[in-house]
Amino acid sequence: MRHELLNLLHARKAAGKKSLAVLIDPDKTRALPELLAQATEAEVDLFLVGGSLLHTSAVDECIATIKAASHVPVVLFPGNALQLSTRADALLLLSVISGRNAELLIGKHVAAAPQIKSSGLEILSTGYMLVETGRPTTVHYMSQTIPLPAHKPDIAACTALAGEQLGLSLLYLEAGSGADAPVPAEMIKAVRAVTTIPLLAGGGIKTPEQAATACAAGADVIVVGNILEDSPFLLQSISASVHASPCT
Repeated sequence: MRHELLNLLHARKAAGKKSLAVLIDPDKTRALPELLAQATEAEVDLFLVGGSLLHTSAVDECIATIKAASHVPVVLFPGNALQLSTRADALLLLSVISGRNAELLIGKHVAAAPQIKSSGLEILSTGYMLVETGRPTTVHYMSQTIPLPAHKPDIAACTALAGEQLGLSLLYLEAGSGADAPVPAEMIKAVRAVTTIPLLAGGGIKTPEQAATACAAGADVIVVGNILEDSPFLLQSISASVHASPCT
């Protein structure tokens, strides 16, 4: 079983280095060439490809475009079992541990397991925790789950701890695409205090200051996406903020 990317994330975490991941929705690639140019200059660490709702089968094409422009690892961030591509380097195998929808905890995974195994992708088992931050998001609607209350960091901490105890490789705190606000710093701190595996935080991060706050709270990987679709120029300053963040 491959562990190249997982080992890299652990090594960066152990060295106190924060990472920046850019989430690309294959249905929203109007500014992709400009974004990829900005990403190269900004020394982005990862690309995530996927979305909660795709209207086309453009995943392969999107990954091919990224690969042609960059040597940065490309990781699938699938909204459903159809969003697979052997062109990617790894797969975030998401289990929505914040909710109680059995299909997204294990059901969909059972159906997709043979296809995932034959893909040869590095599998990154990920505890996905959706956080309530102001308004319903696409992820909230599509997952049919109740998000974690933003003012209850203790619930998030216990959920994350259970995920690590179950053997998950990564944790992902997610406010959802287009969220009004990012995951609260106190929640990130609470999760970081009780877990040891790499922690991703995304959704609602629109400024370098918000990225720095999430890093300072304990996030190892900052995920940005929605804001870059219209403002790819922000990537440079967000990346600088993430990479300058001290070890936590």
